[in-house]
Parts: sequence; C-alpha cells; structure tokens
Amino acid sequence: MKIFNILILISVVPLVGVILLILIPSRYNFCCSNVALFISSFNFFLSLIMWLIFDSGHNSFQFLCTLDWLPAFNFYYTVGVDGISIFFLILTTFLIMICILISWGSVNYRLKEYLINFLLLEFLLIQVFSVLDLLLFYIFFESVLMPMFLIIGIWGSRERKIRAAYQFFLYTLVGSVLMLLGILVIYSHGGTTDLQMLWNLEFSEKKQIFLWVSFFLSFAVKIPMMPFHIWLPEAHAEAPTAGSVILAGILLKMGAYGFLRFSLPMFPIATVFFTPLIFVLSLVATIYASLTTLRQVDLKKIIAYSSISHMGFVTIGIFTLNLQGLEGSIFLMLSHGLVSSALFFCVGILYDRYHTRIIKYYSGLVQVMPLFSIFFLFFSFANIGFPGTSSFVGELLVLIGTFQSSFILTLFTGFSVILGTAYSIWMFNRVMFGTLKLQYFTTFQDVSRRESVILILIASLVLWMGIYPEIFLNEMHSSAFNLLEQFVYSQK
Repeated sequence: MKIFNILILISVVPLVGVILLILIPSRYNFCCSNVALFISSFNFFLSLIMWLIFDSGHNSFQFLCTLDWLPAFNFYYTVGVDGISIFFLILTTFLIMICILISWGSVNYRLKEYLINFLLLEFLLIQVFSVLDLLLFYIFFESVLMPMFLIIGIWGSRERKIRAAYQFFLYTLVGSVLMLLGILVIYSHGGTTDLQMLWNLEFSEKKQIFLWVSFFLSFAVKIPMMPFHIWLPEAHAEAPTAGSVILAGILLKMGAYGFLRFSLPMFPIATVFFTPLIFVLSLVATIYASLTTLRQVDLKKIIAYSSISHMGFVTIGIFTLNLQGLEGSIFLMLSHGLVSSALFFCVGILYDRYHTRIIKYYSGLVQVMPLFSIFFLFFSFANIGFPGTSSFVGELLVLIGTFQSSFILTLFTGFSVILGTAYSIWMFNRVMFGTLKLQYFTTFQDVSRRESVILILIASLVLWMGIYPEIFLNEMHSSAFNLLEQFVYSQK
C-alpha cells in the first residue's frame, strides 16, 4: 500500500505552509500573504487532481493509507475518501483559499499568526473528512476549536469577541464530552476504533441508543440543531469576515458529516428510533430560525439564523433514510457552503467600507454600488433556492426524499422555504432599494477587482452545480447507496 499518495500530500501541504510562515519574520506581511495564498491555492489544485483520478464507480474508500500510531492498542492512523467526503475536502481547500483572498489587505494585526491559524484549520478539517479511525476523528474534530477560537477572539470585529469566542469554545467542547465516553464504550466492546471494522460490529439495542445519544449531542451542537444553536449567531457576529466564511462554509458541516459517517451505519436501530425526534427538532429549527431572521437588525445575524434554517433542512434530508434525501442533503450542504460564504463576504464588504452591520443604516445602495447589488441579488436568490442555482437542486431532492417518508413533513418543510424567501427578499429590499441615507454615509465605493474575482468564482460554482448537478451526484451516488445498504444490513 502506498504511503505517499495524493491524499497524504494534501494533508501535509498546509503543515509545510505553517512551517514556512513561522520562518518568515513578522514584518514581511506581503511575503506571508503570498506564501499562504500559494500554499492554499496549490492544495486546492491538488484536491481537484484527486477528484479527476477518483473512480466514481467504486463505493469503497479510495487513496487509502494506514500508518502505525499505537499498534499495541490497535490504534492506526488510516485515511481515505469516498464519494461523500471528497467534496467536503475540496470545499475545505477552496474556502481556505477564498478566506486568504478575503483577508488580503484587511488584516494588519499579527497577520502571520492569523494566516498560520487558517492553514492549521485547513489541516485539521482535511483530517476530519478523511480519517477513518473513530478516536482520531474525535481528536481532529475537537482540535478544530482551537484555531477557530483564536480567530474569533483575537481578530474579531467588535468588543464582544472574547465572550463570543469562549461561548463558541465551551458550547462545542462540552457537547462532545459524552462522545468521548461513547468511543471508550465502543473500544471496550470491539477492541478497535477502525471505522471499516466497526461497520461490521453489532451492538445491542440499549447500547445503540446510549451511543447514538452520546454522538448526537456532539454533532447537534456543531450543526447546530435546536436547542443547541445559541452560540452560532454570536460567533458569526463577532468573527472576522473570513472567520464567518469558514465557520458557515465548513465547520457547520462537520456535525452532519458525523451523522452520515457514524450514526447511520453504526447505530441503525437507534437511528430509526430517534428519527421522529430529529424531524421535530429540524422542523422547529427551520421555521423558528426563519421567523427569528425576520426580526434581526444585524446583517450577519440574519445570515447566521438562515444557516440554522438551512441546516435543519439538511438533517431532515439525512434522516429520510432514502437515496434522494441523502444525496439532496449532501448537495445542499455543499451549496450552502458556497452561498452562505458569499453572503457573509458581501456583508464584510459593506462592513469594511461603512463600519456597521446594522440594517437601518443602509438603503438605496443599488444607486451607488450597482455591481455589488447584482452579486448580492444573485446570492440572495441562491439562498432561497431559485431554479438554476445549486440550492434549488439540493432542496428539491430533499423534498422528494421527504415526500417518500411523510406528506405532512413535506408540507411543513416546504413552508420553511416560503419563510426563507420572505427574509431573503426583505433583507435585499432594505439594503438595496429606497432612498440613500446620506446622513450616515457620504462616500461610496463599489466592489474592487479582487472582490469581484472572489464573487465571480463562487457564483460560477453555484451556477455550475445548479445547471449541471449530474457531475456531482454521479460521484456521490455509489457511496450514498453503499451507506444506505450498510444501514439496512446493520439492522438485520
């Protein structure tokens, strides 16, 4: 088995970037930015190459590599990707590159340390989506908190950033304590934490329920599901623009990925038992978050609450336990990673120019920022699942999958889409139309060339996924089908 395959290379590249940044003196900010951008762009290029050589016809893990970690205790560092995890890995490398471009020229305080945190975050996220050992997954899953805590606490934009950083850290850490206990129970039962071996391990019904609950608390906080969502709007409001982008684009997906990778195939009886609870919590999240969004005055909090609503949509799709719902939820997560990131960037553009995110200060910007208005309109429409955008495909598949489970559930889920349309159009109307409020702002600047490139890149991907989704669905189809097959087999 080859040790130095492309997946290992993708894992190592961010660490090489960290070492290079450590060696560069802090006063050379421009050099640090260039190194970080080159490393992140090169890693994104490598992830695209991995996608090109990925065999979509195989439902097993590819680019496998196993290294001894604690062989005496049956712990091994094993990595691999399938048709589900490969897209999360590509999304990670893409958004880290975008985050460094977003921060170009806008971050001056401790820039080197800022970039080091983002490259460390990239390394940890790649491990989360590729490691195939349960204990190592937990270690990397929780290690993501450290660089994100520093990004919010040090480079946050307002005076409440320290409180928001601690709230983010403590909420997500405490939620994962039971997961560690569950992993210890699994290890004592099976003598291993290797994921591929655990899929063939049988647990009693009572033990499945305990383990499912212990994993659920950790994943639900990360998504976040109701009622574990309190930390998210505050973290988004205080984080720098790039921090909000990576938080919404990738970190919220870790919990849903955990459900797909562990809860469904390992605890199928408990999954069926708790599915009604998931549907109730998800429906409450989609409707409550949408209604709460209509009452917000902070632009970042509006998008943060809309993320809670969209992730509720995702969890409904996952627990429909059919192929359409499963693939729709994965597709919707990828779409949300792009669309929400672009919306947070748009809010960051406004904040960089006018130093406020309170919606009452904005009005009539379409008259002075026409290019920005076009981008903001496009991503607002993508956020509501407008036909031709990536969100439409994901939401359509989830609704088809939901309809196979319950008509009433589909009805309420569809109602949340209407609420989503309401708050997105309301936000766009308040910011773009009306009379310019010259008593607050007297100088205006449209998007720069760098900002236009970033927004065009993301918009192109959103359109590509919306117009030709088959290329993505084909890649994930075998793995999604294998997951459902494993789920059904484990129930017998």
